[in-house]
Amino acid sequence: MPGLSFTLPHWLYWAGLIVFPLIAMVLARRPRPEERRYSTALGYLILVTGGIIGLHRLYLKNLFGLLYLPIFVFILYANVQEQQARSALSDVANQLRVAERTVAREAPRVDEARRNLPELEAEFAAAEEGSFARRSVERRLERTQETVRAGEARLEEARAAVAEFGPRRETAAELRETWSSRAGYAFYLILAALAIDALLLPFMVRKANANLSFTPKTEAELALEAAEAEEGPKHDREYATNWIDRLSLFCGEFVAYWAVIAVFVYYYEVIARYVFNSPTSWAHEGMYLMFGMQYLIAGAYAMLTESHVRVDIFYAPLSRPRKAWVDLLTSVFFFIFAGTLLVTSWIFAMDAVAVPTGNALVSDWARGDMTLIQMLGSLTLDQWTDPAIRWGEISFNEWEVPLWPMKWVMVLGGLLLVLQGISKIGKDIQAIRQGA
Repeated sequence: MPGLSFTLPHWLYWAGLIVFPLIAMVLARRPRPEERRYSTALGYLILVTGGIIGLHRLYLKNLFGLLYLPIFVFILYANVQEQQARSALSDVANQLRVAERTVAREAPRVDEARRNLPELEAEFAAAEEGSFARRSVERRLERTQETVRAGEARLEEARAAVAEFGPRRETAAELRETWSSRAGYAFYLILAALAIDALLLPFMVRKANANLSFTPKTEAELALEAAEAEEGPKHDREYATNWIDRLSLFCGEFVAYWAVIAVFVYYYEVIARYVFNSPTSWAHEGMYLMFGMQYLIAGAYAMLTESHVRVDIFYAPLSRPRKAWVDLLTSVFFFIFAGTLLVTSWIFAMDAVAVPTGNALVSDWARGDMTLIQMLGSLTLDQWTDPAIRWGEISFNEWEVPLWPMKWVMVLGGLLLVLQGISKIGKDIQAIRQGA
């Protein structure tokens, strides 16, 4: 079975967090067609991400997609058998290695003891009866004879283990290779089917669209949709009354699409782990950092859309001016929190850039080794492309992703919260003036 050694480059991780939401926001703003139709682009996207289990054909209501499932299940079964064979091979190889080391250690020791036996026996025979020298030689002779007896017993046991575990290791290795080959052949079969479907997909999409029957909506359905739209929840755009609100809405929508990235990444992790036996070293940490940044940036959006938890049993019955007075009074505690978050985040961010392991110009500036003007004037392309240059704090696992961008996102989240708090105060003062 082929393995995956792909490690997500750091630049691709951060670029993906920026580019993907922008593309998704553009696509989400496209007008929806009145008639439901299958998309060739979406079909290819599903083929790349879920084609290994035939989801692209199931998307087009093509039952041939079910043929992918037994092959995929066989790959999973073969991988389980290969893992079990690998575990058995490891156990047998370890026992064989112990036995071979025992032979290598005991054989010279026994041979040396055997060579010393005639000399000790002669020295024992020549020693005077009852003398101290005779007793000393006797003890050495007994120890040597015991060494020979014990060593021969251990050698016999170890050689028997070598004779037993040698063939078993070969059998386990062959079994592991067999299941790995079977999983590989099944995977190559799926790849061949995917390659064929990649060529046939435009024709399958046209056929699926030709089989669709479009019936216009009745007046009753249109009236029901209008009523649901009128009674539905307040749209996010209705909250925005100034540039701060629009900025919070944009940031909230931007990071919302990161959840879609997590779907793709964890899907890749599952496939890499259970199909290719190649778990990643970056998927979990990358998503862990991403969700942390999402939580921080989305705070202003949640405040704008009134998604935070409050004690509505007291707050909801109040009139708008009274709600504004309550919000003004409690805003003191909000700004204590938001201000503390902003200040501490700034400290964390600067410390993350200034750690001693960072040898970039920005790290030198953060440590106070140069001024901001000197740093900006000395920046070159090498500072961004040279792999030997480390920008401050990095993670401790094999991926070694820079952590300082996340710390600066904390600063951004705190700043957005403070700005949104200022916008909320302005709205509350306006509501008190209007008295309604």
